Amino acid sequence: MISARGYQSARQQSAAIERLERGRIVVSGADRASYLQGLLTNDIVALKAGEGCYAAYLTPQGRMIADLFVYELGDVMLLTVPREQHGAVLARLEQFIFSEDVQLGDASETFSTIAIVGPEAARVVSALTTMAEAELAAMAEHGNRRGTLDGRPTIVVRVTDAGEPGYDVHVETANAAAVRLALEQERVPFLDPDTADVLRVEGGVPRFGSDMDEETIPLEAGIESRAISFSKGCYVGQEVIIRVLHRGHGRVARKLVGLAVEGDAVPAPGTRATVDGRDIGQVTSSAMSPMLKRPIALAYLHRDFLAPGTTVVVDGQPAVVSALPFVSRTTS
Repeated sequence: MISARGYQSARQQSAAIERLERGRIVVSGADRASYLQGLLTNDIVALKAGEGCYAAYLTPQGRMIADLFVYELGDVMLLTVPREQHGAVLARLEQFIFSEDVQLGDASETFSTIAIVGPEAARVVSALTTMAEAELAAMAEHGNRRGTLDGRPTIVVRVTDAGEPGYDVHVETANAAAVRLALEQERVPFLDPDTADVLRVEGGVPRFGSDMDEETIPLEAGIESRAISFSKGCYVGQEVIIRVLHRGHGRVARKLVGLAVEGDAVPAPGTRATVDGRDIGQVTSSAMSPMLKRPIALAYLHRDFLAPGTTVVVDGQPAVVSALPFVSRTTS
């Protein structure tokens, strides 16, 4: 059961989300950018201080180990990765350090992260920190700034992966209680996980562990425009990606799409999608959309059924393939 008050606050004012689902890795050393450039799918060496990007870490077979966000802070890089994969990612990264000037640190317990999202997020973050509201509002997606909160160091980054644009506020875990208290004083509600997930699904944002896993090729999840640089040099898994794009003209056997369900029941993850009794895919995430007033879902479908407007059946209910996101929001 979602919180109607929390949802409306996120869409119309501001709301907070505990980012318990992500771990954090700090990468330091003079070679950090060139080292990550050969491992991740996006153009890491192009990042300047205060910039960041979304990327994927692939196996040589082009399948995902994890997706991650990379933030160049000026003296170190901060990586945020799915919590359940963060240990494996850290171990793999350590294996590829040879003579490079690179050091890795696990900051998952050292830091805590709270997202503040919604149209008034810049005002709220400015009220909590030393950062000006205009500066925060002008930040590009993945932009990052250092500041202080109640005299304590903080890192603020511009995010959209919650479904409603806002900011991730990274603070030392010992200072997280002060952030929560400050948000309470600003009358910013915290969203429960179910309500936060509605924002994500409405935003068409795939989550690793739900909509992507170790068998997923980034092209199947539709994240290539955000996560992959097609002009950089080699990276692990690049050969498979290029082969699909050039020889296969980008066609994959299945792809993640949106489904607008025409019934009243929300199809559970794992529900099969069919056409004329033929199994053509399955639901991975779903929600009852307050904005659209109907059930919606993210689902992988066979490539012959991806066109918007195509009707399929899920859990005995008609559902129409829809372009993502279901609800479009901007960072401006």
